[in-house]
Order: sequence, then C-alpha cells, then structure tokens
Amino acid sequence: MAYLKLRGIEKLFGEHRVIKGIDLDIQQGEFVVFVGPSGCGKSTLLRLIAGLETIDGGALQLDGRDITHLASSKRDLAMVFQSYALYPHMSVFENMSFALKLARVDEAVIREKVARAAQILNLTAYLERTPKELSGGQRQRVAIGRAIVRAPKVFLFDEPLSNLDAALRGQTRIEIAKLHRELGATTIYVTHDQVEAMTLADRVVVLRDGQIEQVGSPLELYDRPANQFVAQFIGTPQMNVVAADALPALKAVCDQAVPAGGFIGLRPENVMLQPAGQGLLQGKVELVEALGAETLIYVSTADGAQLVARQNTRTPLHAGDSVGLQIDADAAHLFDARGRITRTGQAHPA
Repeated sequence: MAYLKLRGIEKLFGEHRVIKGIDLDIQQGEFVVFVGPSGCGKSTLLRLIAGLETIDGGALQLDGRDITHLASSKRDLAMVFQSYALYPHMSVFENMSFALKLARVDEAVIREKVARAAQILNLTAYLERTPKELSGGQRQRVAIGRAIVRAPKVFLFDEPLSNLDAALRGQTRIEIAKLHRELGATTIYVTHDQVEAMTLADRVVVLRDGQIEQVGSPLELYDRPANQFVAQFIGTPQMNVVAADALPALKAVCDQAVPAGGFIGLRPENVMLQPAGQGLLQGKVELVEALGAETLIYVSTADGAQLVARQNTRTPLHAGDSVGLQIDADAAHLFDARGRITRTGQAHPA
C-alpha cells in the first residue's frame, strides 16, 4: 500500500485548471523528485501536498489517513523553502527549535533533537550564530535542520538549492543525498534542474502543463522516454531530435520505418565524429565546448540539421572544420508527428 497516495488531485486558479487530475503513489522511504519546465505545476503540486494551497478536486492520503482538507500544521509534513525563511533575529539553535517550542516540547528533548540535527548537518559550531553570520549553504542547512527536528512523516523540498552558487549547489546536493540515506525519510523534492533530479531521485515525476508525462527511475526516463518531451527534457545536453525528412541518409538506415512526418532522436553520445568524407552524414563544426572531462561538438549537417556530439576525449577541431558523422542507428529513438514514441533506442553500456 502506498504511503502517500494522490488520486485525481486538481487545482484551479479562477477558471484556469493548473493541476489536472494527478494520480501518484509514493512509498515509505522513497526519494521522489518533481521536475519540469517553469509553469508546469510542480511547486503548486508540492504546496497542495503541504496544505499551503487548497485542493479543489481529488483526494490525498498519508499513511492511510485522509489529509485532503486537513490544515498544514496537522499533516505531519515539513517543508524546506527556496528562500530559507529563517528568523533573522534568532540564533541557529532558536530557528531550529522554534516549532518544537511552539508545540511545548520538553526543553531537554528540544536540546537533544537540535544537537542531533546539528551533528548530522555539521552545524554544531554555528548554533549560537544568527543567519546573517552564515553562508548561503549554511543557511539552507539550518532550514533543513529545522525540518529534521520535527521528525515529520514526509520531507518536502521546494527548489532548495536555487539560491546557491554552482559549487554550493553540488556540495549541498551531496549532503541532501547523504541525509536521506541516513534518515531513510520519505522525501518529495521539486526542482527545475534535471541534474538534481537524476542524481537524487529514486523515481522522477516529469510534469508538463499540470499533468504527469512519465514516472520512473532516472535511467528509465533517460533510456526509455515515453515521448519526445521527456526525451528532450531528461539529459544534458538534450537529445538531438530532428525531422526524419531532414536526414534522409539516417532515415534509410533505421531498421524500422519512421512514421510519416516523424522525428529521429539521438543522444549526443550516439553521434560519433569521423574525418571529412567518412561516416553516414557530412557536416561543419559550429561550436566546440571543451569541458575538460568531456567535449561537446555542435555540427550543422549538409542537409541543414543541427546535431551535438559528446565525446570523452579532447579534440583538435575548431568552428568551421568539415567532419563526417557516424550514427549508432540502433540507439535512435523514433517519434511520430505528435511526439509519441514508436521505437526506443537500445542503450549501449559505455
């Protein structure tokens, strides 16, 4: 039985239906990530679960209890916001213990719980400081610690790393993953960053226009996307998707007919560069992104299609160079004119 169960969840703002009948089961101890483009409804759905927005249709159950219309304070959930939402005049200890004090928890129990959370989050040395004396990453850890001391049934994270710089995002992401492993808590995490989704999640929920496009493990979504939207949303850089008619040579080597007006999708690692005159396609280098451990090479084909190739070696190529392209046709994904998948490419281990 699902620990958190969403059935037909709907939300309207005026006459605008922003959440359109969401059905989802989340198991106890799972780390589930909601991901999707801006405006897809992922934060609204999280707020509906938290009780910060009213549910206009459907039912929400937690551990067998109907919480659809229960006040947020009675749902046994804890939310960590993007903006930290710390009290500036309170110390770290006071911020982390505030909810427990409101609940009139015994002082000794409060100290024990805060000390434990501070130890987990490496905040012990900062308990007497105020938020203005902390870095952005430390403030976010305080916000997480405030949620931990409440020992909720479900942790809710609403884009918690968006305000951090790149280095801190990577570091804090690792800390959140370790925290989940240590606590084993059921966690729902909202992000627009698919790297966070791919690295943190047990399962990823891809949303678009208030509806679920696909649910699965990160690699399931990467290898077996349900449609063109998911295929291009998951993966960095995104999958090459071109109209089949724009690559007649590739269309000819696919072992199954491409649907009329359809598209061919290729992950960048399945596009291999060859010397000019060799390979299935010919093209010209538009841009080289040398990232150190890998290189991304953007190529415009002779037929006018734009493709990006990923390789884990460095290259002497420069913009303007002519190249050949060899394609792993077995790895090609095929889509019909409406973006529905008709064949999933075969993933090949590196």
